[in-house]
Amino acid sequence: MPSIALVTLVVRDHDEAIAFYTDALGFELVEDTDRGNGARWVVVRPRGAGGVGGIGNAGLLLARAKNEDEEAAIGHQSGGRVAFFLHTEDFARDHARMTEAGVKFLEEPRHEPYGSVAVFEDLYGNRWDLLQPADAASGS
Repeated sequence: MPSIALVTLVVRDHDEAIAFYTDALGFELVEDTDRGNGARWVVVRPRGAGGVGGIGNAGLLLARAKNEDEEAAIGHQSGGRVAFFLHTEDFARDHARMTEAGVKFLEEPRHEPYGSVAVFEDLYGNRWDLLQPADAASGS
């Protein structure tokens, strides 16, 4: 069965994006390959994700903007909507860790029928949900 392996996220600078995703969000750097002429193939994904051979859990391809159109899309790739959903098994722990790391949450945590959630922004302004699904909270 096909699965999504990577989602491209246009960034201003590879190194600042790697620092944010690994330090503030706790992702792991999966690959950082020099492609010559200043191009790099940079992939991050949540720690522990990937399954067998990395199949089953999508990572982010951090692609440095190459022109004005791509630069204009940085932070606005989803038109201001939540674009990414970061699931957790321990909302309180991860919310506290991310807050301590300087992640900007746009709201206080909410407890909805579908789970605990709070919207945050990455370093470019893309919106994310930190979400502990209700079924993860119940252990089922």
